[in-house]
Amino acid sequence: MRSPKDFFKPLAVGAPAPITEIPFRPSRMIHFFPPSVPKMVAKLPEIVPTVDIILGNLEDGVPAADKEAARAGLIQVGKTVDMGDTQFWTRLNSLDSPWFLDDVQQAVIEIGDKLDVVMIPKVEGPEDIHYVDRLLAQLEAKAGLGRPILVHALLETARGVANLEAICAASPRMQGLSLGPADLAANRRMKTTRVGGGHPGYLVRVDPEDPDDIHGPRQTFQQDLWHYTTARMVDACVSNGILPFYGPFGDIKDTVACEDQFRNAYLLGCVGAWSLHPIQIDIAKRVFSPDPAEVAHAQRVIDAMGDGTGAIMLDGKMEDDASVKQCQVVVELARNLAARDPELAERYGF
Repeated sequence: MRSPKDFFKPLAVGAPAPITEIPFRPSRMIHFFPPSVPKMVAKLPEIVPTVDIILGNLEDGVPAADKEAARAGLIQVGKTVDMGDTQFWTRLNSLDSPWFLDDVQQAVIEIGDKLDVVMIPKVEGPEDIHYVDRLLAQLEAKAGLGRPILVHALLETARGVANLEAICAASPRMQGLSLGPADLAANRRMKTTRVGGGHPGYLVRVDPEDPDDIHGPRQTFQQDLWHYTTARMVDACVSNGILPFYGPFGDIKDTVACEDQFRNAYLLGCVGAWSLHPIQIDIAKRVFSPDPAEVAHAQRVIDAMGDGTGAIMLDGKMEDDASVKQCQVVVELARNLAARDPELAERYGF
């Protein structure tokens, strides 16, 4: 077993020192684009300034015949597109695929100075992160990088869920986790073909008005298939100082249900979600940015509480030191977002 101090030593001679704290930059959406599709790549200069994270996808959604073209396209984007303040990520192919090694080697050597994070699919245990951790250190040393590339793991298997805490604690590189509902549903043998969201068959039903007439009219409420997993993922991430994200919502047309799913994740503690289509960018911005009224109330509580100890009555409600901590979370997030978004800054009155 390694000493805790060893976690903050480079894993390869000449590699950059690991970071001691994950930076929290605006991360409301991870917007995916296919690097192998020239028409989509051509739109990047318009899209990049509108998103917090732009991700070149090399894995699912890219046909096997297009894998090398996608990798080449990613490298070209890294060399030619100005990312400004937007984070630049890539989702590599899975560790058991024939493309992973070429993906990581070429991406780090060619554009490692531009990449903020590599997303690793289907992570099942800390051993997967240890492998990637050492390999990245060797490649960073070879490329002469001055900062480490961070790692984001995808939660897509039951074994991954079972090993959540160990995955989150596996390396100082761990930036965060995303829930991958489609692959996780298949691995668990869940009986749904939806990509994220609820299911009309997963419900609770109110008691019958007449106990002898169980088939009479009774109200039902659709439940969230992903509540347990999302909440557990948030706890594991927060306890290890990394960031939880909700993953994809596949029904692009149903913007209402997409917003509901994103808001559930936001309220549970996720910092952002994936956007698979430009229409989902604005949904993620709206949901994962605190409401101006909430920000104003939170600031009032902070101001009224002085040193943050004790308890007061404000607008007929009891506020105490725990309330201040909740309010500080909201105000800090609002200030981080406003620093990059003048429109939000104006709405928040900063």
